[in-house]
Amino acid sequence: MDRSILHCDMNNFYASVERLFDPTLKGVPIAVCGDEELRHGIVLAKSEEAKRFGVKTGDAIWEAKQKCPEIRIVPTHFQRYVTYSRYAREIYTEYTDLVESFGLDECWLDVTASRLAFGDGVKIATELRNRIRSELGLTVSVGISFNKIFAKLGSDLKKPDAQTHIPRESFREQIRDLPVESILGVGPKAAFVLHRFGFHTLGALAEADDYFLRLQFGKMGAVMKGYARGEDLSPVLPYDYEPPMKSISHGLTVAKDLETPEQVWTLILSLSREIGEKLRFHKKRAQGIALVCKDRNFFAKTLQKRLLLPTDCTMTLATEAFALFRERYAFREPLRSVTVRAIDLIREEAQQLSLLTAREDVRAERLDRVTDSICARFGRDALTPARLIHTEPLPDLHGYVPFR
Repeated sequence: MDRSILHCDMNNFYASVERLFDPTLKGVPIAVCGDEELRHGIVLAKSEEAKRFGVKTGDAIWEAKQKCPEIRIVPTHFQRYVTYSRYAREIYTEYTDLVESFGLDECWLDVTASRLAFGDGVKIATELRNRIRSELGLTVSVGISFNKIFAKLGSDLKKPDAQTHIPRESFREQIRDLPVESILGVGPKAAFVLHRFGFHTLGALAEADDYFLRLQFGKMGAVMKGYARGEDLSPVLPYDYEPPMKSISHGLTVAKDLETPEQVWTLILSLSREIGEKLRFHKKRAQGIALVCKDRNFFAKTLQKRLLLPTDCTMTLATEAFALFRERYAFREPLRSVTVRAIDLIREEAQQLSLLTAREDVRAERLDRVTDSICARFGRDALTPARLIHTEPLPDLHGYVPFR
């Protein structure tokens, strides 16, 4: 018996939530955007009215205004989106515990075992759409199919407030003329290559030569072809599933370019402080460090190195990241953003003791734990590295979000 998989996608989610709090936004083109002064001024979400003018996610604010002079620019309120995302998931979990998130506004649901209690997938989808509309004031598009890939495809085919059923018996007729980029797993670059060689539809992709796909895309070629043929057995993960943590990262686009190594060090220390707190909270240690630097021309460079010993020490992470920057990054242009990433994580108790362990590292790790306990009791700013108390003009670090 086939599975019954739903994919629920809340329509224009950020913009729709904003309209719940400001009725004057209803019926007019709006774009939810980041802070332009902090160089986050891009469109994160847009209303249906703005879409009709060609406004796209990722457009700069000036581009959106050029396409639609009447557009209303709305600032982001992420806590609102998180709250309404949680409300929707609470509704979903009344039908199944197999609810896998795919961003704040999208979820897969496996309702195979729920059909006896609630009816088939189509009936459950209809009920979910009605409840989201009446209880949250939002609309949702739902795809219903026998696997996750086609359920996602179905939710994309009709918007807003619609549902599409793609059953096994007729999926070939339903999808064969759709463009290759309509299916999950075929990104813009892959679609460009496929179009260049004459593969424009999912039907053509499903019949493509295996050797050609392997030559062009490696293992992913077989995966894309399998998706187009309906070959997807991936499970919907439980609602409370937490994937293994492989890395922890934190990055920031600064309001003013970083022009000196001293400014870069200050930012790296601030980012490493956040990462160190997360590592200790999750009882993890990093075996490597990575650094992503993006200059004012948007050229990004990624660097990484393996650490001599696993660590969760803030100062060790910061020192190693800055050393990596000084040794391997050609600092020719001012930087607009830096990301620090702790990689190759292991469990805290899994670290093997070594005679190479430096006494200073042990003392620093103990100091971090004492600092964590003090900040937990008296507030995060109870103890702050002196370097982060700005005594000279530095880039605005606004946007740094505390872990707790």
